[in-house]
Amino acid sequence: MRIVAGKHAGRQLTSPAKRIRATAENVRDRWLGRLKDDLEGARVLDLFAGSGALGLEALSRGAASADFVENAPEALHSLKANVAALREKKRTRIFKRDAIIFAEALDEDAYDIAFVDAPYGSRKLDRIVATWAVCHFAQILSVEHARDHVLPNDRLRGRTRFSGETGVTIFRAAIVEALHAGARPQTASETGTRPQAPSKR
Repeated sequence: MRIVAGKHAGRQLTSPAKRIRATAENVRDRWLGRLKDDLEGARVLDLFAGSGALGLEALSRGAASADFVENAPEALHSLKANVAALREKKRTRIFKRDAIIFAEALDEDAYDIAFVDAPYGSRKLDRIVATWAVCHFAQILSVEHARDHVLPNDRLRGRTRFSGETGVTIFRAAIVEALHAGARPQTASETGTRPQAPSKR
């Protein structure tokens, strides 16, 4: 496993235990490529960070800082080793926390970009998306998931691309906020109800 592009391109990363699924290099490359116009100077959050490959790739491609949230001992070991090997301690913070609890405690606009690679088959990703829907703790929420994982795209207008059995969906707060700002009350004909006559005084 290695950094694909940017200042650290080609540098090898320490992988966590085999039972911890890592994002494939080609998926990571395309994922970060979709965000190339957003990365420069960005404050990045990497939830369920694992080895830290996503956040470190973001730093390599121009992000200003990266916070990593992980609580599995084996993953933390490789994460710390990778941060040290790339000499990125000054631009990073590592939180040994539960990712869901961490996200739920964040304020609006705490980060510019949040990466989420929760375990496949769990509902942890859904909880993170639900938290973001209520409080946009990052302007961009970018998530990896299994191809058959159903996300609330109709309401949040996420844009998904697939690579094999892996999907990456990007949600943007600006799009959601614009949709809400443009919402209008439904008319009586749309709701199927009749307007009530004003009460007499």
